[in-house]
Amino acid sequence: MAARHGTRWATGGAALTLALAAVLTGCNGGYDNPSDTASKAESAVGSIASGASEAVESATAEAGRRLDDIQDGIDVKGDVKVGPPTVGSDGRARTEVTVDNTDDAARSFAVQVNFTDAEKQLIDTVIVTVSNVQAGHSATATARGTHDVSGDVRAEVARAVRY
Repeated sequence: MAARHGTRWATGGAALTLALAAVLTGCNGGYDNPSDTASKAESAVGSIASGASEAVESATAEAGRRLDDIQDGIDVKGDVKVGPPTVGSDGRARTEVTVDNTDDAARSFAVQVNFTDAEKQLIDTVIVTVSNVQAGHSATATARGTHDVSGDVRAEVARAVRY
């Protein structure tokens, strides 16, 4: 089973937020394939993720809209768990994401993971996709942040869509 690693959502203001929206709605207009929608959202976010962290909340809202765009997606937040986050030697938060496919057919998942500090302030958000999870099976992927963090970092599943 293929897993894509976390794509980082953090932009540097309104210009990059608009650029994100343009990239995500560009090229193909309406996506017929939910996997393409999730993949394109992940790629677009990665391409502008190097901006400043003050617009993380705006990026989070955009991530939510992109997850809403996945055709035939089903909310499965209860079927997804995150492990305890760690901060790597690169200063970036990461956590293991486990998805349980409770459907009777192979499915893919797009999961938004929020990283917060001890005061529950949002410090980063990522989308990770886990592709082709067989019916009745679980799979894991790693969500990786893009910003240096320190102190007590927490991770939570903000949204999860099965398609």
